[in-house]
Amino acid sequence: MTGRSLVLWLWRSYLHPWRWWFGTAMLLMSIEGSMVGALSYLIKPMFDNVFVGGTASSVVWVAAAVSGVFLVRALASLGHKLLMARLGERVVAALQGDVLRHLLTLDQGFYKVNPPGSLIERTRGDTGALRGLWTQVIAALGRDLVSLVSLLGVALWMDPVWTVLAVAGVPLLLLPIMALQRLVRRTSLAARIAAADSATRLDEIYHGVVSVQLSGTEAREAARYQASQNRYIAAQLRAEAGSAGIPALIDVVAAIGFGGVLAYGGFQIIDGEKTVGEFMSFFFAMALVFDPLRRLGAVSGAWQSTRASLDRVAALLAIPASITSPAEPAPAPRDPATLRIAFERVHFAYEDAPVLEDLSFTAEPGQTTAIVGPSGAGKSTIFALLARMVDPDSGRVTLAGTDLHRFNLEELRRRYSIVSQETALFDETLRDNILMGRTDVSPARLDEVLAAAHLTDFVAGLPAGLDTPAGPRGSALSGGQRQRVAIARALLRDAPILLLDEATSALDAASERMVQDALDRLASGRTTLVIAHRLATVRNADKIVVLQAGRVVEQGRHEELVALNGVYARLSRLQFGE
Repeated sequence: MTGRSLVLWLWRSYLHPWRWWFGTAMLLMSIEGSMVGALSYLIKPMFDNVFVGGTASSVVWVAAAVSGVFLVRALASLGHKLLMARLGERVVAALQGDVLRHLLTLDQGFYKVNPPGSLIERTRGDTGALRGLWTQVIAALGRDLVSLVSLLGVALWMDPVWTVLAVAGVPLLLLPIMALQRLVRRTSLAARIAAADSATRLDEIYHGVVSVQLSGTEAREAARYQASQNRYIAAQLRAEAGSAGIPALIDVVAAIGFGGVLAYGGFQIIDGEKTVGEFMSFFFAMALVFDPLRRLGAVSGAWQSTRASLDRVAALLAIPASITSPAEPAPAPRDPATLRIAFERVHFAYEDAPVLEDLSFTAEPGQTTAIVGPSGAGKSTIFALLARMVDPDSGRVTLAGTDLHRFNLEELRRRYSIVSQETALFDETLRDNILMGRTDVSPARLDEVLAAAHLTDFVAGLPAGLDTPAGPRGSALSGGQRQRVAIARALLRDAPILLLDEATSALDAASERMVQDALDRLASGRTTLVIAHRLATVRNADKIVVLQAGRVVEQGRHEELVALNGVYARLSRLQFGE
């Protein structure tokens, strides 16, 4: 985006609803800025009429005028700062919310190449950089621009020649400032990217802290994180140096201009052509001119830094959602007896790496279909395709004879409950993790679900019961307890299709028995698809689909597949010794 289009996008999307707040704040900034010009103008009567002329009658009105200027300036400053603080936080919160909502519409392919730490940094760090827009950019444009105009007005009123002498070198700053702006934007973008990399590294360390500690690589991981931080610091310091260079250049020009005016104006006062009050008023105005001019110069650096962050946010929001609902969706099937799932010559690849090739099989309503095969065979991708987390490159997936693309996305996903090896629990209470925002569940129904998931005794033994926190990512619970919470969640959802992805693979024998019993209750009467490496959990499935290198190589019941003496039979011999 160009700078202009970026500002227009920001205005239309986020500032326009608050335009009255914004307009009022800008008006108050202008009032504050104009008070500086008024103060510099009052310097002339203060010197000529009071200090030099000794006119007693002037003392009162000059003192009153100066006090009034300071009072108005203070009130205007307080007002616009309060308004801009509230406006800034609301806009940043709205932008962060939009980024999150948009990210939640993107498919799994996006998340495979964008790690969580990077997305967290872009959601919070890049959007948070917008706060600098209020505190530096808009405040400078609203206040300092008016201050600059009013002070130059006073200076021109006192003596146009002095004013030209003082600012004659300003045009020479144009090219150096433009070069510094490009530097700041480039290095600010590099700093944001480095910050995202650093956040990703930290996220990986925290999630893998047990492995780090057990392998004794704490020093190595700390050094790698520090290296990523050093890259961020280096880029950020280059951006700060570029930003600091702009007001420094302005100071150099100001020093030359002031020297010329002091020499020329001093001789005029000696010759009686000018009064001390005129010179002091001019000198005060020009001294103050370079203060807002420095801040306006710094604005360009602040804007380039903010723009680098906003460019990254805008680019993220511009990524189209590839998984969408049709304009006129077909009604989602409701009769469990019609929920036949069919994969018809499905091909799918992640970034040109084939995952599924010419995949075809069916899962009949009310039956259990197991999907087995070596790691990397494409088993989990089948579930992703069913839930339309990704779409096939060719071929189609149907439910009740209708292509999944024809259903409303939300309605389609309501047809599924999923229990996986990696249970997604949140740092909330057990109740919140089971209900997942539902408010229509009666206490009696919740008790039924807890009993079916073998959670009743566990919850009863907790001091806070269902109001016990689960901890970050469910860390306060054991693996079996987390799985049973996930099963309770699925039971409450009561969807007609159940997807089980290695739901018991990481559990000990005692936990597995309880979880498997709960899963059997959950699967009763439902169309169930099971992904499993351990064949003991799928021996009784109505159909077993065997995958190898993304293709279906065998289908049938356990006994039939063993008799074929193929891929499944080899897996069975490895696990059962058959």
